[in-house]
Amino acid sequence: MTKKLLIHLADDHQILIDGIRTLLHTIPDFQVVGFSLTGKNLFNEVILNKSDILILDLNMPEKDGIEVLKEFAEKGFPCKIIVLSSHDDLRIIKEVMKLGSSGYLTKKCAGENIVEAIHAVHRGEEYFCKAVREKIFTTVTKDNPRLNKSDLTGNLTLTERELEIITLISLEFSGKEISDQLFISVNTVETHRKNIMKKLDAKNSISLVKYAIKHKLIKS
Repeated sequence: MTKKLLIHLADDHQILIDGIRTLLHTIPDFQVVGFSLTGKNLFNEVILNKSDILILDLNMPEKDGIEVLKEFAEKGFPCKIIVLSSHDDLRIIKEVMKLGSSGYLTKKCAGENIVEAIHAVHRGEEYFCKAVREKIFTTVTKDNPRLNKSDLTGNLTLTERELEIITLISLEFSGKEISDQLFISVNTVETHRKNIMKKLDAKNSISLVKYAIKHKLIKS
């Protein structure tokens, strides 16, 4: 029997928690094991119910989502965290990803993306809803006219995040620069780079550049 993913919901609106819980109960491998209406004691609650995934609202009373993330970062993450927010401000997105969140959904897109997001972060990936991805990519590409977004989703070998990273590597972005652009840690960039090299059986960065040119990720 497949082990269910244990999920904890944290939001200050009971009606939203009830809606998400109802949706997640339709997924056989998901189990909502708890919920919180405030950020106070959230870390201990997640430890107690052994949650795999925490869905976290940023606007929480007593202790907001940013404070919760800081506490988790200080104490060590017992679970993966997906931030659910009304905001799509890139400064906020950057902050929560730097603090260790694995995903970011706006509340507008939560219904259609939350199941996919949970599966993705459980696999060790980051997840952004489409609106957030578009904003992030705009910041990455606005000063890089060589970048060609049109073919990013046309290659099935790599994930969208891996395609972004291979493109930036090919444009000679450093690990730190990629980290800053995509709001992820340098260690996460390096992990993606290793996975890309393995997938493509690439020996060095030159191989990655050739791949990017061949698939029109950048213009030669």
